[in-house]
Order: sequence, then structure tokens, then C-alpha cells
Amino acid sequence: MDPYMIQLHDHGNLPSVLDVHVNIPGRSSVPGKMKGRKARWSVRPSDMSNKTFNPIRAIVDSMKVKPNPNKTMIALSIGDPTVFGNLPTDPEVTQAIKDALDSGKYNGYAPSTGYLSSREEVASYYHCPEAPLEAKDVILTSGCSQAIELCLAVLANPGQNILVPRPGFSLYRTLAESMGIEVKPYNLLPEKFWEIDLKQLESLIDEKTACLVVNNPSNPCGSVFSRSHLQKILAVAARQCVPILADEIYGGMVFSDSKFEPLATLSSNVPILSCGGLAKRWLVPGWRMGWILIHDRRDIFGNEIRDGLVKLSQRILGPCTLVQGALKSILHRTPQEFYHNTLSFLKSNADLCYGALAAIPGLRPIRPSGAMYLMVGIEMEHFPEFENDVEFTEQLVAEQSVHCLPATCFEYPNFFRVVITIPEVMLLEACSRIQEFCDQHYHCAEGSPEECDK
Repeated sequence: MDPYMIQLHDHGNLPSVLDVHVNIPGRSSVPGKMKGRKARWSVRPSDMSNKTFNPIRAIVDSMKVKPNPNKTMIALSIGDPTVFGNLPTDPEVTQAIKDALDSGKYNGYAPSTGYLSSREEVASYYHCPEAPLEAKDVILTSGCSQAIELCLAVLANPGQNILVPRPGFSLYRTLAESMGIEVKPYNLLPEKFWEIDLKQLESLIDEKTACLVVNNPSNPCGSVFSRSHLQKILAVAARQCVPILADEIYGGMVFSDSKFEPLATLSSNVPILSCGGLAKRWLVPGWRMGWILIHDRRDIFGNEIRDGLVKLSQRILGPCTLVQGALKSILHRTPQEFYHNTLSFLKSNADLCYGALAAIPGLRPIRPSGAMYLMVGIEMEHFPEFENDVEFTEQLVAEQSVHCLPATCFEYPNFFRVVITIPEVMLLEACSRIQEFCDQHYHCAEGSPEECDK
């Protein structure tokens, strides 16, 4: 008999059915018999899950101290602007979601890259002569985090490497290493308001470098790169022929004395995948709406990268359709006053926090220019009882019930990060407690008695 013959069997009075037997040469047709295998339970986690590591969770979860029961906990550690209820989104944004829900048009599956009409709205919102966009250049994602994941997955293979900022958002490493991609950190310079050490950055590039990740404005630094510095970054990428993943989720969230320059507007030579979303600027991180903007005016990515992103987007069939349906109204009806008020609040808090912490001996805050964060250096020689920033922030919780993230979470020891989205009165109280903590633990550096006269 032909080994691939399909046999039709007649079972008498039973209804006619198609009884299919596919005989494959060399395979036993007796069920349950597998040559050389003894049946036993052996369920193990995958290599991908074992490689997935979130340093923030690892460090925070390992902190066993309890806060001071006599002081209310103040969390300066959570990068979610909605936590304290003092920064609601605009009524136009919530109305847009209500209208999308009431319309009944957005209850089914959308294309994996998002509704065409929604992608057209995003393209229209970000289009400019220097960086033109069409719907085909936009992929909607489940938050900016998924946008970053798709970009890394389409640009890099296991065994290749990516360049990421240090200090930097820990998710880059978490995602890359889970995919077998090596992470090479490049340094940001606090004495230059967190500009990139361009010489050191370029020295990291080799034949296995798949992309350069640029985060502007920065989490955790709150820094905003100048136009000239961005042009120097682009010059390195152009010279070395390395594409850029631009994490611009805080795009537009800059204070009045700075200006946000979308990276793609400054170069037509370097292919750029720009990641953004609604989470921070519109204050709705839980709505999980992000996007990838494909800037490739020299057709270096070509169809292959675009097709690859489409294929990868099909793994989860796109973001929430209700939010997609609301995008047009969210993008075009949110009043400028909402953005202005949010930024005014953040700048006021940033100034208050910087001023208060700069006056504390032993601390060196770096003044932020945007986003929602401020980084504070700890002069560890003045706090000899603490070995590092993790111990410092851990004891701060135990004594003062103030929780800041140690910058070891961002691969930058002896700093801590402060989130500036909390209500002003809580921020001032937190700064007062930090001062009390530092006053109690500060020691003069050996050989520098003048320090104690501050």
C-alpha cells in the first residue's frame, strides 16, 4: 500500500464518515509506543522564562525592611502618574473612551497592527515635513513596552548585541536577555546633565551590534537632549551604520526651558523606529496603547523590517480596540491647557525637590529638564555605615517611611531616583524626612573637617 494513501472505510449501517489513516514510513502505528522514551512527568520552565529577569523587582522584592509604623509611607518609587489621584487625565480623554464604547463599533478583533483609521490618526498627529508619516509607517501596540519588545525582536537575533543607556530603563535588558540578545550599556554623564559619553558609546559597536537604544526624555534621569547632542548621536549611528530604537514615550513632556526634538526629524540617513504611546503624556498608563513609528526615508529597512513587524504583531492581535476607537478624539481634542497644566505641576515639583535635596549635605541631585524623575547622587564617603545605595534607601524606608528606588536598579550605583508626580505637600514632607535621615547619618569625610561646618 502507498504509505500516504487515505483509506475510506464503509461501516455498514453507520452514517458515512471519512476514516483517515496516514501511514508514515518508519513510524509505529501503535499508540503509546515511543522508541527509547520512558514515560514520566518532567515539566520545566523554558529557557526564555529562565532568562527573563527584572532588576527592579529583584531588588525591591529583596528589601525585607518594614517602614516606620509611626510615619505614613510616602512612595517616591512608582513611575505611575495616576497612583495618588492628583493627576487625572483630561475629561476629553475619558469622554472619547465612553463614546467609543457606546458606539458599539469596537467590540471585535482589529487588524494586528491596529485599525487603519487609528493608524492614520497617529500618522497625522506626528507627521511633519522633516519626518513624514503615513498609516503604513505606524504599528499600534499594547503599550510602549510592547513597542520596544517588537522593535528589539525584529532588529536583533540571539547572539547579537544592543546598546542601551546607563543609567537606563531596566526593561531594555529584561526583554533583550530573554531573547538571547547581549546588552552593552553606554554611559550617561551626570556632570553634563546626563548627555551620552559618545566616545565610549562608539567604542562598544562591533559587527554584532543590531541597534542603538536612545531614550529621550530619559527615565530615570529626567534629562532632555539638546538638538546638537542628538545630531552627534545620529552622526555616530550614521558612521557605524547602526539603526536606532528611539524610546520617546516622554516626548513632549519637557519643561519650559527645554525643547523636545523628535530624533527622526534631525536625520534622513539613519533608519529609526520610534516608540511612543498614551501612557505618560495623557496620563493613562493602564490603557496600554503604544505605537511604533517607522522612519526609513532611504529605504534601508525596506520591506523586510516592515513585514517582520507585522508578523510579530500577529502574536497577540494588537492593542485594545476601544482605545483605538478613541484615538482620534484623544489626539485631536485634548486641550493644550491640559498638557500645559501637567508640565507646570511637574516643573514646580522638580524645582521644589531639587532645591530641598541640593541643600542637604551628602546629596547631589541633578536638575531634571523633563519626564517625571530626578536622580540624586549619594556621597557614600559621608555615609560610611551604608555599603551602597540599596542599603541607604532600605534604611530610609525603615526609619522615615520614604521609598526611593536605588539606582542600582538602573545599573548606576550610589544614586537614587525620585518620582516627582506626587502631591506637593507629600513631596515636601518626603524631602524633610530625607533631610532628617541624612542629618542623622552624615559623617565628615576624613581630612575634610570644613564639611562639618555646613
